[in-house]
Amino acid sequence: MLKAYAETFNKYKYLLYNLISRDFRVKYRRSVLGILWSMLNPILMVLILNAVFSRVFRFEIDNFALYLISGQTLFTFFNEATSSSIFSIVEASSLIKKVYIPKYLFPMEKVLFAFVNCIFSMLAVVVMLLIYKVPFSWTMLLFFVPLVGELMFACGFSLIISCLCVFFRDLKHLYSVLLTAWMYMTPIIYPISIVEGSWIRYIVYLNPLTTYVETFRSVVMYGQTPSAEQLLVGFGYGIIFMALGLFIFRKGQDKFILNV
Repeated sequence: MLKAYAETFNKYKYLLYNLISRDFRVKYRRSVLGILWSMLNPILMVLILNAVFSRVFRFEIDNFALYLISGQTLFTFFNEATSSSIFSIVEASSLIKKVYIPKYLFPMEKVLFAFVNCIFSMLAVVVMLLIYKVPFSWTMLLFFVPLVGELMFACGFSLIISCLCVFFRDLKHLYSVLLTAWMYMTPIIYPISIVEGSWIRYIVYLNPLTTYVETFRSVVMYGQTPSAEQLLVGFGYGIIFMALGLFIFRKGQDKFILNV
C-alpha cells in the first residue's frame, strides 16, 4: 500500500506544487508586505501575549517572549494545517466529481502549505533569539527534528478529520472548540512544571504537541540534544497517525463521491 501511495504521490507531485502555489497567491494577493506577514504576525501576537501573561501570571521563565513564540509557532502550524484541511475534500467536490485526482492530495496540500508558512515564521524565532542574545549552539541546527515529527502527525491527523468531515459536517464547528482546548493543554504560555500534582498533567504529557514544543525549545533555547524518549515519542506519534490516517482515508474515500 505504501509503495502505491509513493508512486501516486510522485506522479501528481507537480499538481501538489501548483495547488500550494495557488494558495500562496490567494493568501498574499494585494498584500503590501506579502510573505513578511508570516514573520511579523507571530512577533506581534507574542508582543501582546507577553505583555499580558508575563505580568498577570508572572511565570518564572527566562526569556519569556522567546519561550512563548517557540511554542506558539509550532501550535500555529498545527492549527492552520488541520483547520484548513478539515474541509478540503468538501471544498474540492466539484473537481473530484469531474476528474480523477488522488483525494488525499487535498488535505496533504493544506498541511504542506501550512508547513511552508511555518518555515517562514521561523524567522520570527530567529529575531527573538537575536533580541535575547541567546548564544549560538550547534543543537539549533536540529530545529527541523521536532518539525518533521509534527509534520507527519499533522498529515495523519488531517487525513482522519478531512475524511470524517465528509460524513459529519458538524465536525468542522466542533473542531474549533477542540483546538481551543488543545491550545491550553499545550505548554505554550505556561511552564509544564505547573501541572505537576494535577490530573491535568496526564492530558498534557499525552498531548503530542507537548513533545514537539518541548523538543523544539530544548534544541533552540537550551542547547540540549533531543533525548531518546523525545525522539521515540515524537516520531512514534507521527508514524502511528500517518498509518492510521492513510488507513481510515483509504477506507472512506470510495464513498466521498456520494457525500460531497
